[in-house]
Amino acid sequence: MTDSAKINPPPKHIAIIMDGNNRWAKSRGLPSLAGHKAGVDSVREVITGCVEQGVEALTLFAFSSENWKRPAVEVKGLMELFMFALDREVKKLHKNNIRLRVIGDKARFSASLQKKIAAAEALTESCTGLQLNIAANYGGRWDIVNAAKVIAERCVSGELTPDQIDEELFGSYVHLAELPAPDLCIRTAGEQRISNFLIWQFAYTEFYYANCFWPDFGKARLIEAIDDFTGRERRFGRTSEQLEADKGA
Repeated sequence: MTDSAKINPPPKHIAIIMDGNNRWAKSRGLPSLAGHKAGVDSVREVITGCVEQGVEALTLFAFSSENWKRPAVEVKGLMELFMFALDREVKKLHKNNIRLRVIGDKARFSASLQKKIAAAEALTESCTGLQLNIAANYGGRWDIVNAAKVIAERCVSGELTPDQIDEELFGSYVHLAELPAPDLCIRTAGEQRISNFLIWQFAYTEFYYANCFWPDFGKARLIEAIDDFTGRERRFGRTSEQLEADKGA
């Protein structure tokens, strides 16, 4: 896309629903875990691409609260892969000034995995480059309900009154509140739904659907998605004419 065709700057925050690992593996006659392992390589490529494109935050949907319903052997393999990836990648993230955070209900993970997550987050806490968020045992509804519980507790204790609750206050209690809201959400494998991911945060997010499985999504496809995003007009409830008037002001 030429510069003249670009309406938006590149997204500050990209969220990705990494879909299609199982189908990628099945199409090759491989076990499902092979697809998840291949997907780790795509994660690495996309992180590199985001750094090169000046993206400030990247949030990856790695494991939803509904994924516990998958076959036990697959869940066990995913947990082991998560442990392996933390061991292998966290020092590289730190070296490249990338901060890692895991969002979601971590209490259900094994004690050893929780320990590794905490150590990885602590190691990269002072990193000021790309903010990498891994959503694991995360659900958008859980996030909203959790925020509501905390606010309710503050009301009961007298710290807040119901009249003080508005969108801004509520939004400060959901995950990623300290980051820009996601500008762009990418979903692979041709699926077109959000699957209980960042429901509150996606109010004005642009969506891009890639017709390839996640292991086939790399840096080049990321750039295609960003290029598509920069050509869209984002009105946030206003008209095109109002946006043009703002530019001329």
